[in-house]
Amino acid sequence: MTAKKVTKLIHEGEYAAEVHISLITTDDEWSPYLSLEDAYKLDDIRQALREGNLKAASRLARVYRLTPVPA
Repeated sequence: MTAKKVTKLIHEGEYAAEVHISLITTDDEWSPYLSLEDAYKLDDIRQALREGNLKAASRLARVYRLTPVPA
């Protein structure tokens, strides 16, 4: 079993969050997968972004506001 650090991007509405998680790699067919802690972390960040609670999301991830670019 090995763990690899990766960055996951979450997009909700006008916000995006950059989250650092670990992907666990094993020899079984479900590999790679997240730890339960990282899965809950992603869910918490996604919920905070949906509610507009940037303070809570910023504690767990780097949060960005997305703005449209005029064409």
